Amino acid sequence: MHYRTLGKTGLKVSEIGFGAWGIGQTAWVGAKDDESLKALNKAIDLGLNFIDTALGYGNGHSERLVGQVVRERSETVYVATKIPPKNLEWPARKGVPAHETFPADHVISCTEQSLRNLGLDAIDVQQFHVWSDEWIGQGDWQEAVIKLKEQGKIRHFGISINDHEPENALELVKSGIVDTVQVIYNIFEQSPEDKLFPLCLEHNVGVIVRVALDEGGLTGTITPDSTFPEGDFRNGYFRGDRKRQVWERVNRITEDLGIGTDQMAETALRFVLSHPAVSTVIPGMRTVRNVERNMPVGDGRGLPDDMRAKLKAHRWIRNFYKGDE
Repeated sequence: MHYRTLGKTGLKVSEIGFGAWGIGQTAWVGAKDDESLKALNKAIDLGLNFIDTALGYGNGHSERLVGQVVRERSETVYVATKIPPKNLEWPARKGVPAHETFPADHVISCTEQSLRNLGLDAIDVQQFHVWSDEWIGQGDWQEAVIKLKEQGKIRHFGISINDHEPENALELVKSGIVDTVQVIYNIFEQSPEDKLFPLCLEHNVGVIVRVALDEGGLTGTITPDSTFPEGDFRNGYFRGDRKRQVWERVNRITEDLGIGTDQMAETALRFVLSHPAVSTVIPGMRTVRNVERNMPVGDGRGLPDDMRAKLKAHRWIRNFYKGDE
């Protein structure tokens, strides 16, 4: 496993991290705790040392599983979690003031609840689960973050940027307040390269990449005939004609690069890790099989320049989290 520095935090984190949304037993149907615990342990066995979870993943269920594993292991494993907005609105809407989303008492109480769920003394990276640059200078959230750091309850502060809105955190990065940002970045969603990543490099802000595999779309396994369990959020994400659209675009990628569909997941992860601003990528890995497939990609090797250049043409501007785009 290869390790990178998570921006100004100074933490040396594994290139492949563990995205723990899927093990929360909510939006992703079919997760089983026994297998989730095996997957977490296997990932650590293979060199993983960074796990990203959230208070909102199964109302703390994901945090409790993560904490159980981290407490049992002798290795150093860094844990990042997230505070849900008080108004429970994802993504953050324009014009909503900071005191409705992250008032100080909410930031502190959620952090203390996460610490109880995790069973840890401190959270390595505490993040806001949504963000709006309008909140800089608003409310008392920053005072809460400073207090939590002074108390040793959190070590570093970050935010998770709204889906497909990488330019909604530019002012925060410039401000110096934030240590890390988490953002959607993949072969289809390349817009963070435009402004966000250059700023993160300039200000030494760590970058955590989520949805590198486009919720499964870039694994090469989604076809027009794919089905998902009842209640699984992917039924909405890939609704209508979207599975066919994804399948056709993945076929164009494999043809362009001269690779098989079985190489798509690795290619997608290496694409993300090829950008110098990226510190770690956090694919969901609910099974040992997923772990064993993804972990070898964190070996310090990105994609060759010619492959990256070809993938520039496969940028696809759309937002499957909403509407019928």
